[in-house]
Amino acid sequence: MKKKHLLCVTVVLLALLLTTSSCIGSFAMFNKVKAWNSQVSNKFVNELIFVAMWVLPVYPLSFVSDLLVINAVEFWSGVNPMLTPKTKIIKSRDTNYQIDRDNTGYTITNLSNHQVMRLNFKADTRTWSIESNGQETTLMTFVDDQHVKMPIGNGECTTIELSQAGVLAYQQAIIANPASTLLANR
Repeated sequence: MKKKHLLCVTVVLLALLLTTSSCIGSFAMFNKVKAWNSQVSNKFVNELIFVAMWVLPVYPLSFVSDLLVINAVEFWSGVNPMLTPKTKIIKSRDTNYQIDRDNTGYTITNLSNHQVMRLNFKADTRTWSIESNGQETTLMTFVDDQHVKMPIGNGECTTIELSQAGVLAYQQAIIANPASTLLANR
């Protein structure tokens, strides 16, 4: 009788967990395992590892962990614990920079003078902006897959094609507009 009671409670809890989170989620853990497997070697070795990981059961455990725990945490908190921010140090001759990546952009810190600059991506407007010293300036807005809107100075913007000719035209527009030096000094 206790086993039936425990089974019923487990089924009800799983059903509540699945219905209350109501999210598909990114399945980050499962996808990381799968991505690792796909880069190990040639397709025959990958297939052997794939089968072994189902038998052992690495794939089922990572999938169930995503399904029951990690995706629910991602839904309720907005942050997937498997997609932690990445940090990288870039060394140059004069100074070093620390670059921290998160879900919405990059924070760049000059390790010599501790100045901080933030590159933000706003998915709703498809816009990249830069934030420094409390000021935010729009760098580019994606119009479609082939065009972006870029500033040229004096508060003006132009739409350019994402091609070599478009980049050349944008460079010429910047050179021709003396106010564009204001953008470079921010």
